[in-house]
Amino acid sequence: MIEPLVVEFEVDASVPHAFDVWTRKCASWWPSGHTVSGDPAAISFEPQSGGRIVETGPDGAEHLWGEILEWEPPGRLRFLWHLFFDRSEATEVEITFSPRGDGTVVRLEQTGWDNLGPAGPPRRERTGTAWATITSRYIAAL
Repeated sequence: MIEPLVVEFEVDASVPHAFDVWTRKCASWWPSGHTVSGDPAAISFEPQSGGRIVETGPDGAEHLWGEILEWEPPGRLRFLWHLFFDRSEATEVEITFSPRGDGTVVRLEQTGWDNLGPAGPPRRERTGTAWATITSRYIAAL
């Protein structure tokens, strides 16, 4: 079994604000190099179970990144994730936002690497590097 990828960090923001910036203000901090269009006009999390995670390019084209499995603001979000890949190669991401003192602990856990066969271990490693870049931009945006 390939171990889940876990990224955990603390931010100086309330739980509701941390959740809001991740889900409603994603385009303001998400690195353009980690998008399909390279210059998204919007990145949207449709706020419901069954909703989509969609990048809208400057030309209005939509690029599906994933689907919301569980939407539990402000404490939890779980989704299928297939940015840059076919949906059949989706992994699952769960993000929790938990209070700690005056701040919030954000914990991201990504699973499903075994479903990718031999591509699973190298993709997990590359994804871990990508999340480090992405989460550092998120922290700066808070």
